[in-house]
Amino acid sequence: MAKRPTKAPPQPTAPAPRKAGRPTSAKPRAKKAAAPPEQPQPAPAPEPTPQHEAPASTPDFMAFSAEQRQQLETLSLNLAKAAMMAQTAVAEAALSQADRPAALSPDPFNVAPAMSSVMTSLAARPEKLFQAQADLFGRYMELWSTTTRRAMGETVDSPAPFDKRFRDPAWSENPMFDMMRQSYLATSDWMNNLVSSVEDVDPRVKRRAEFFTRLLTDAFSPANFLASNPVALKALAETSGESLVRGMQNFAADLERGAGSLKISQADYGRFVLGENVATAPGQVVWRDELFELIQYDAATEQQHAIPLLIFPPWINKFYIMDLQPANSLIRWLSAQGFTVFVCSWVNPDRDKAEFGLDDYMKKGVYRAVEKTLEQTGQKHLNAVGYCIGGTMLGATLAHMAAKGDDRVGSATFFAAQHDFAEAGDLLLFTDEHWLAEIERMMDEAGGVLPGTAMADTFNALRANDLIWSFFVSNYLMGKAPPAFDLLAWNADQTRMPKRLHLQYLRLMYGQNALAKGELKIDGEAIDLSKVRIPLYFQASREDHIAPMNSVYRSARLFGGPVTYTLAGSGHIAGVINPPSANKYQHWVNAALPETLEEWQAEAQQHPGSWWSHWADWLGAKSGEKIAARDPKAGPLKPIEPAPGAYVKVKS
Repeated sequence: MAKRPTKAPPQPTAPAPRKAGRPTSAKPRAKKAAAPPEQPQPAPAPEPTPQHEAPASTPDFMAFSAEQRQQLETLSLNLAKAAMMAQTAVAEAALSQADRPAALSPDPFNVAPAMSSVMTSLAARPEKLFQAQADLFGRYMELWSTTTRRAMGETVDSPAPFDKRFRDPAWSENPMFDMMRQSYLATSDWMNNLVSSVEDVDPRVKRRAEFFTRLLTDAFSPANFLASNPVALKALAETSGESLVRGMQNFAADLERGAGSLKISQADYGRFVLGENVATAPGQVVWRDELFELIQYDAATEQQHAIPLLIFPPWINKFYIMDLQPANSLIRWLSAQGFTVFVCSWVNPDRDKAEFGLDDYMKKGVYRAVEKTLEQTGQKHLNAVGYCIGGTMLGATLAHMAAKGDDRVGSATFFAAQHDFAEAGDLLLFTDEHWLAEIERMMDEAGGVLPGTAMADTFNALRANDLIWSFFVSNYLMGKAPPAFDLLAWNADQTRMPKRLHLQYLRLMYGQNALAKGELKIDGEAIDLSKVRIPLYFQASREDHIAPMNSVYRSARLFGGPVTYTLAGSGHIAGVINPPSANKYQHWVNAALPETLEEWQAEAQQHPGSWWSHWADWLGAKSGEKIAARDPKAGPLKPIEPAPGAYVKVKS
C-alpha cells in the first residue's frame, strides 16, 4: 500500500574550483570594478556585461568557509548516494517482480464503479456541488487572508494542529508550511465530506467510495513528501543528508525483505524472541496434532478453580498477544486469579492444509481441544474464550453442540468477536467478488494458502496513517530505526490461512451473513445461535475498527441464554489487552441487554481502568470450587515441550 518515497528536492550545484588557464568568472571582475580608484579620475565608460555572466549577488563557493564547503560537499555526496540507493533498490525490485503474473483486474477493489455512482449522484444535484465548492472557496479565502496578514507581520492565531501528523512546531512556526498544512486539511476534509454527503447510493457502494477517498487523501498528505515536510527537511540539513541515506537503506532493506514488494518495517523484529522476552509465561504443550498445540500453563497460586479455562485465539494471528510481557500478560494474570489456563495454539498452515474448512476447524480444532482439556483435568465441563475469529468459530461450535445435546462447555466469553456481520466495519469492503477473485488468485499462486502479508496489508490499510504513512515518514524520510515495540512486532508476525477456510469465512460470514441469519451449515448441521443457552460474556471496544462495538452488540443478542455485555475503551487490541495495573482507559457495564446499543449505553455505568476484574468476578462464579493447584507435567497428557511450543514459532 505504501508509495515509493519521493526524491530529494534538487539542490543548487556549487561551481567547481577554477583551474589554471581557465577564464575568470564575471563575479571577480564585478568586485574589481566596484573598488574605489586610488586617484580621482574620470570613470571610463562601463563595458557591457555579457548576458551569460552571473549577477554580482551569486554566492561564490570559494567564499564559504572550509567548514561550510565541507558541509555542502557532504550534503551533495549524501544526496547522490541516497538517490543511487533508491534507484538500485527499485530496479532490483522491478526485476524480482518481472516474472510474476499480473493481477486479474487493475481495480480489484472495484473502486471505479463506486466513484462513478457517487459522481453521478452529485452531478444530479448541482446545488449540493455548488454549495460544497462555495464552502471550499470560503475556506481558502479565509486561509489566504490570515496568511497574508501573517506575512505582513501581524500576529495571527493559527489553528492548533489536532492531527498528529502535524504536531511538530515546525508545521505552525513557518508560514509556508503552516499554509500548506491548513490547505491540505481543508481540501481533504472537503473531499471526504463531499463523498459522505451522497444520499441516494447503495450503502456498501458509498462506503467503498468513502474508504478509498480517505486512503487517497491520506496518501497525498504533505507530511509524506520530503520537499513538503519541514521536520524531514530539518533532519536532512542537520545531518548533512545522512538521514536520507539511512532512510534509503531502510527502504532498500524493506524491499528486499518483501522480495520486491515494499514491506514497511513497523518494529525492530530482531529484538523479540519467542520464549525469551515475549511469550514467556511458564507452561507445557500437552497435546499436538496437525491443527493445533494445546498449552497448559503453570499454576500461580496454591489453589485453582476446578473448572478449567480454554482459550481459542484467532487463527489469523498468533496467540501470544495475550502473553507479550509479564506486566501485560492476560495468561499470567488469569493464572494469578486462580484459573487453570489452556490455550489452543493454531498451526501456521501450509499447502497441505489448503482444503481445510470451517468443519475441520470445528471438529479437529474446537471439539478436540475441549476433549483434551477435559481429559487432562479430569473434569466434565470447562469454560471457553474466543477472541475475534476464534470467537466466531466458538459461537458456531456452541450452536452445533447445542443441536447435538453436548453440554461440556459451561460458559463462554467472547473478546471482540462477531457473529452478526451486517455492520462489520470497513472489512466488509474486502468481500466484493472482484476482490475475492484477486484473493483467490493470490492463494492459488501461493499453493492454496493466503500469505500472511496479504492480511497484514489489509489490516494496515484500515489504519493507513498509523500503520503505513507514519512509518513511511519515520523510516524513509527521517531515516529513523523502527522502534523496539513488542505489540507491533507481534502484529507483523502474521500467519497463513487455508484457501477453503478463508473463502468460506469471507463469503459466508461477511458476504452473506449466514451465521446471523441461521443459514449456515457445518458438518451437515444447521447452526442456530438462539439454541445456545449457556451464560455468555461479550466484550467489545469503543474504538474497534475490526469488530465494531455495535456489530458485537448485535451478535450478543443472537444467543438464547443470559448475556453480559461490557464495553471497553480503546480498540481491537488495546481494548482487550489492558491489565488493571496499567490504570488505562475505562469500561462500561449494564446488566440489561435492550434492543439497541444506544439504549444500552444510555443506562450503562462507567468505571475507570480495565474490565478484567469485572470479567474475573463473572468467570469465577462459574468456575467451581477451589482445588489443589494442577501441575501440567502430572496430568494424563504427557508434556511434549515447554510453552510457547513449536507452532507459534513458524514464520510465514
